[in-house]
Amino acid sequence: MSKSWQMLLLLSLAELLAMTVWFSASAVGLALKIEWGFQDGQIAWLVMAVQLGFVAGTLLISITNLADILNTRQVFAGSAALSAIANAIFPLTSGHFAAAVFLRILTGVFLAGVYPPGMKIMAGWFRSRRGLAIGALVGALTIGSAAPHLVGAILREQWRLTILASSAFSMLSALIVLTLVKDGPYDVPAQSFNFKYMFEIFKYRPTRLAYFGYFGHMWELYAMWTWVPIFLFSTIEANAVTHSFHPGLGAFLVIAAGAVGCVGYGLWADNIGRSKSTITAMTFSGLCCFVVGFLQQMSPVWLLIVCIFWGITVVADSAQFSAAATELCDPQYMGTALTLQTSIGFLITMISIRLVPLLTDMGGWGLAFSTLGVGPVSGIIAMSRLYKMPDAIKMANGNR
Repeated sequence: MSKSWQMLLLLSLAELLAMTVWFSASAVGLALKIEWGFQDGQIAWLVMAVQLGFVAGTLLISITNLADILNTRQVFAGSAALSAIANAIFPLTSGHFAAAVFLRILTGVFLAGVYPPGMKIMAGWFRSRRGLAIGALVGALTIGSAAPHLVGAILREQWRLTILASSAFSMLSALIVLTLVKDGPYDVPAQSFNFKYMFEIFKYRPTRLAYFGYFGHMWELYAMWTWVPIFLFSTIEANAVTHSFHPGLGAFLVIAAGAVGCVGYGLWADNIGRSKSTITAMTFSGLCCFVVGFLQQMSPVWLLIVCIFWGITVVADSAQFSAAATELCDPQYMGTALTLQTSIGFLITMISIRLVPLLTDMGGWGLAFSTLGVGPVSGIIAMSRLYKMPDAIKMANGNR
C-alpha cells in the first residue's frame, strides 16, 4: 500500500472515531426524555448547540487562519482530545439543561478543529484523486456520526456508557493523528495571518457558487440526520409494530449508508466532474425530501429501505463541494477556505434543524421534510451556473 493510501486509511479512521461525539447526545435522546424529562425542542437544542459551537469554532479558525499558520495535525489532535473531555462531562450535568447545552457548544467548538483540518491534511496527500480521498474521509465522518445510534441500540438503557464510549473513541483519534499521520507532499508551509482572505474568497464567483451549492446541501443534510431517528420511532409507534427493528439501529443504517455514497461518488466525481456529480446527488436526495414524509403508512421495514436510499444520496455529494473549494481557492489558504465554507454551512443547519419539529406540529412529517427540499433545489441552481463558467475547469482535473 502506498504512503498516501496508508494516510487515507489512518486519517479516515481518526475522523470516524472523533466524530462519534457529534451526535452522542441526540443518539440517547429518548433516554434523556425519560430520565431527565427533556422535550423534543430541548433535544433539538442539544444538536443545534453542537452546530452553534462548530460555527463559532470555524469562524475563529477562519478569521485567525489557524489551520494555515499552525501545523494542521496538531490542531486536529488537540481539538479531538478537548472535544472528548467536553463530551465526557455531559452526563454529570444531571438534567440541568443550560449546563448540558453549554457542554454541547464546547464540543462543537473543538470539533471545528477536526473536520475542516482533516480535509486539509488529506488534500496534502492527494491531487489527482482528491475527490475520492475526501469522499472516503467524509464517509468515515458519516459512519462516526451514525455510530452512537448503534452503540445506543446495543447498550439500551446504559446511555451514559454510550456517551463515554464516544469520548474514548475521540481520544483515540487524537493519538492516531498525533503519532501515526504525517504531512503530505502537497501540503503547503505555514502561512502568515491574512484577515482579508476570508472576504476575498467571496469575491471570486466560482468559489462563491461552490459555496452556495454546499449551503443548499447543508440545509437538508443535518436536519435529516437529526430527525430521521424520531421519524422512524414515530412510524413504528403509529403502526404498532414494535418487533420490526429498533429505531436506533434504523437510524444507524440510514446515516451510515451515506458512507457508500461518499466513496462511490468520490470515484465517480473525479472522472465526470464536481458539478455533474453534485447535481445528480441533490436531484435524488431532493426527491426523497418531497416524498419520504408522506410514507408513514408504509411498512416500517420498506420505509427504512427508502430512508437508506435517502441516506446514501443526502451526503454523497458533500465531499465534492469540499474538493471543489480546495481546487478553486488559493492553495496557501486552503484551510481557511474549507473552514469558512463549513462554518456558514453549519450555521444554516441550525435553522433547518429547529424548523423541522415546528413544521411537523403544523402539518406533519410531509410538510417538514418537503421544506428541506428547498436546499437541494437551490444547490442544483448554483452548481449548474458554476458548470458553465470557464474557471470550472480547475475542478476534478478539468472535468468541471
